[in-house]
Amino acid sequence: MNKVIIIRYAEIWLKGKNRGYFERMFETNLKAALKGIDHKFVKQCGRYLIEEFAEYETEEIVERLKKVFGVHTLSLAYETDADMNSIFETAKLVCKEEGTFKVESHRGDKRYPKTSVEISRELGGMLLGAFYKLKVDVHNPDFIVRVDIRENGKALVFGEFIEGANGMPVGMAGKGLLLLSGGIDSPVAGYMMAKRGMRVDCLHFHSYPYTNEQAKEKVVELANILSQYTCGTNLYTVSVTHIQESIHEHCKAELMITLLRRFMYRIAERLALRKSAQCLITGESLGQVASQTIEGVTSSNSVVEKLPVLRPLIGFDKNEIIDRSVKMGAYETSILPFEDCCTVFLPDFPAIKPKLSDILAEESKLDVEGLIKEAFESLEKIEI
Repeated sequence: MNKVIIIRYAEIWLKGKNRGYFERMFETNLKAALKGIDHKFVKQCGRYLIEEFAEYETEEIVERLKKVFGVHTLSLAYETDADMNSIFETAKLVCKEEGTFKVESHRGDKRYPKTSVEISRELGGMLLGAFYKLKVDVHNPDFIVRVDIRENGKALVFGEFIEGANGMPVGMAGKGLLLLSGGIDSPVAGYMMAKRGMRVDCLHFHSYPYTNEQAKEKVVELANILSQYTCGTNLYTVSVTHIQESIHEHCKAELMITLLRRFMYRIAERLALRKSAQCLITGESLGQVASQTIEGVTSSNSVVEKLPVLRPLIGFDKNEIIDRSVKMGAYETSILPFEDCCTVFLPDFPAIKPKLSDILAEESKLDVEGLIKEAFESLEKIEI
């Protein structure tokens, strides 16, 4: 009898003849998540087992696996021989001594001489004989004892299902470049795209010395949190201080944010193309702030020439985004009170519905290409 952790995958079941490709990607990510922990990785039909690990590392293993996209559920289990006496002795370790219960059985090996119903009935009777304070309740039990008969002549006995991150394995849907601010929304946007199998690198714009070193450290920490779900990431930083100063000097104040975002999108697309990313990702939610009206979004999009811009949060309200931020563990960092570049030279009344003709007229006052070139001279890369 061995203690094991069962891993079951999510949508990979739906991939038909291509399933092998997705499984290999999934296995690579699982092994990467457990790097540095001694264990044995075993593949079975439709699931995986983690074996031969130290008891004290159980919680750490589970926490890491819960952040791997593609994991549907996990279970802490015992692996034993598939005869009923061995299953019974193992089930006593899972079963509580009192309360209501039921037994659920599954036969991965259809050659096994007993049906699932027969296994459940027989094991349930044996447990009732062992623990006199137990009662059977098949509709609303206090706990469940589960048995999974595998094709290798072994049985897995366990109690609970632990929810995983679901989604698809990171790496099977290309690569995107996330515009990562210091706020709540953009880390969630990166998380959502990673959940659909996309590798995510990050680009952060800063306004040093108007923003301080703590603001940068906050963004690095957000990238670290996100990287736990994205199998690592690269964080690029670019200064837009000179761009903001030029806009502030030459252009109408109410268009500051709109004009700045157009520069950000131009820089992001050029960096994405250099780094072989296939799209831009933003945390925009329609109507949430002045720059995220349909007019503001249209203005930003109009300068992106070759890549799609993905906005996974576009229809979310703030509470939905906060819920996801809390779930991924980014919320407490996101709300730290350090300013990002968009708060520098912030106008009292930013344009809510900017006209493209007005934007182009103001932008003509600027040396767009010169400012972009200067921005790239400040490019830095941080491997997370």
